[in-house]
Amino acid sequence: MKWLVILLATAALAVTVQAAECPDVTIPDLQAAINAKTVTLLDANGTASWKEGHIPGALDFAGSKAKLAELLPQDKGALIVAYCGGPQCMAYKEAAAAARKLGYTNVKHFSAGIHGWKEAKAPVEKGS
Repeated sequence: MKWLVILLATAALAVTVQAAECPDVTIPDLQAAINAKTVTLLDANGTASWKEGHIPGALDFAGSKAKLAELLPQDKGALIVAYCGGPQCMAYKEAAAAARKLGYTNVKHFSAGIHGWKEAKAPVEKGS
């Protein structure tokens, strides 16, 4: 029983640390940042999904990994928001980690993902 308590405590700590490293951003806050042109979006849903529809201006993370350093802003404090399918999807983690590895310090997660964005009737653009 003691090992179970330790395991659960460790898992809770990992989730807390992860949340602190990549705080969530809401739909209204993301819309405001997009309108103000103060955010770079990383769509971690894969190239096929990105082509079908993504948040306007989002980079296709899968197709951009090799040149990500060139595509992200020079300002390492700039807002970078990674997203994937929705709250249960964890694909955003790779995109967020890649931005942090490049030295970005203001990396956030849009947990509603593309599904939440579409449900909010927010605009979507298709990729080519």
